[in-house]
Amino acid sequence: MERFEHGGNIYAEAPAGGRWLDFSANINPLGLAPEVKEVIAQNIEGIVHYPDPAAREMKAALARHYGLPQEQLLLGNGAAELFYLLLHMVRPKRVGLPVPSFSDYQRAAEAVGAEVVFSPLLAVEDFQVDTDRLKEELGEVDCIFLGNPNNPTGKVLTREQLMAYLPFLKERGIWTVVDESFLDFLPDEKDYSVRDLVRTYRHLLVVRSLTKFYAMPGLRLGFASGHESLIERLERGKDVWNVNSLAQAAGVAALGLKEYHSKSRRFVQQEKDWLYARLCEIRGLKPLRPSVNFIMTDVSQTGLTSAELTARMRAQGVLVRDCANYAGLEGQQYIRLAVRTREENEQMLKALEAVV
Repeated sequence: MERFEHGGNIYAEAPAGGRWLDFSANINPLGLAPEVKEVIAQNIEGIVHYPDPAAREMKAALARHYGLPQEQLLLGNGAAELFYLLLHMVRPKRVGLPVPSFSDYQRAAEAVGAEVVFSPLLAVEDFQVDTDRLKEELGEVDCIFLGNPNNPTGKVLTREQLMAYLPFLKERGIWTVVDESFLDFLPDEKDYSVRDLVRTYRHLLVVRSLTKFYAMPGLRLGFASGHESLIERLERGKDVWNVNSLAQAAGVAALGLKEYHSKSRRFVQQEKDWLYARLCEIRGLKPLRPSVNFIMTDVSQTGLTSAELTARMRAQGVLVRDCANYAGLEGQQYIRLAVRTREENEQMLKALEAVV
């Protein structure tokens, strides 16, 4: 398995010429909103022009939706671009990662030649982040990444927990990236987000993906909030036209769909609980209780490795995420499953029951 291999690779030929049922990528199960699809179609002719380099309409929509000043906003070609951009601009020597976590944090750190310092999250502690331990293990790094919710574990840190930790990071001058890419799925996300604290903490960059919640990962769209001085610095380091015109138009439309937002949150909250309960009933599986739209599951008691189970599911036409290449999960047997529609979830469960 490749070191930084992701989920969502639907491009290989599916068994028996069918179509993949993709549970390896964590995308809103309600899919692309019709209104967004219509806006994309309406703006096709606009691709003969360069996109707005200032992304004025997009930033205005973000400011309205998230309650942030536009001068604190930076757009990215997906959230991942912003991880690389920050590290290329600030050039940390040592990057601290609680692991397992999203592999592009490590990849971005290695891209700038930084030493990566791991702080393992423990299965016996339900993979929950312990900020006191992080102070001990990662107190001497130049930069730290915190996924909130964390991918692949789904564990969250409350705003209160982060606010108790941020002064320590500020005192040490540690660049801090809080990745809130899945936080839109939570109905009470204000209890967890720290996007409004960037004026107080100049070394803080809060990153969000707009492609997971709005089901448009192929368009690549994300944004960051940071102190005005940091945003100015990062603007100087990025491509002028890093976000294409269709992504900008789709983002503006998506941010205005209040009913879609609430419906998506309700659906995911209900379906994740149903799927978790069903997974608990399958012999040999031990899922972690989810917070958002994916569930990390221990498969060690099935008698199969995660690679073997993943291969068997592929033969059934179902893609699941083998977590074996996550730092911190070496030698452990975990898979990650997306939360999809009830019909799709039932199909996946049927395949899973057949292979374990």
